[in-house]
Amino acid sequence: MELLPISTPHCRIERDDHIVVVTMDRPEAKNALSSDMLVGLADAWAYVSDEPEVRVAVLTGANGTFCAGADLKAMGTPSNDPRVQRRVAEIPDYHWKGLLRDSEALPAKPIVCAVEGYAVAGGTELLVGTDLRVVSESATLGLFEARRALFPMGGSAIRLPRQIPYAFAMDILLTGRPVTAQEALSMGLVNRVVPDGQALTVALEIAAQITECGPLAVQAILRAYRETLGLPEAEALKVSDGIGWPVIGSEDAKEGSRAFREKRPALYQGR
Repeated sequence: MELLPISTPHCRIERDDHIVVVTMDRPEAKNALSSDMLVGLADAWAYVSDEPEVRVAVLTGANGTFCAGADLKAMGTPSNDPRVQRRVAEIPDYHWKGLLRDSEALPAKPIVCAVEGYAVAGGTELLVGTDLRVVSESATLGLFEARRALFPMGGSAIRLPRQIPYAFAMDILLTGRPVTAQEALSMGLVNRVVPDGQALTVALEIAAQITECGPLAVQAILRAYRETLGLPEAEALKVSDGIGWPVIGSEDAKEGSRAFREKRPALYQGR
């Protein structure tokens, strides 16, 4: 893994070929969100979107914990890192971008979430912003904001009822109770539950499977979903066709057909 210079004191950003691994790295505070971390996350998502050779990102936390939510004191305290200080001034709404709340700043490529330990409050809000979710069997999820007379500002009050059945979403949002990995799986909130210590390994396996697919096709599927949310089906299909036909006519699509006929792995170039 190559450590990227956009890393910050609380966010380690590494790259291995087509995969970027983003690690929330503040273990002494259970990876609670800080300004250093949010700037790192915001820059990571922009890098994933803008770098042509990157095809997928994996989000995880250091030392067996995903993220224990927001540290309001740390988020309100200026960073000691000069680069972070500069980026705070340069990135509008860096906290929303880092939390994957800003729809216009969402990466154009998939994010696979690898959860060990606690992923609560802001941790679950981050999870809800990702596309595929792997959690360890002893992981704890939950949106505790209502229990503390707060509001889930990361967007979960909107997103969660759109991702899982309404009654399950309200159970999580209105009770503020912890949610086990198996419960999250049964609700459809996560994709896989794996033995403790294996979440990142399995997430990287999924990421590798994504890199074997045509990158234009993967990105177009994400676009079609995001750009048609709330549209009537007929209108949504028109948008989807506008996104899909260029993919069908791409060089990658021709390579996919050739590789199938020749019974070999496809070599996609993203064009």
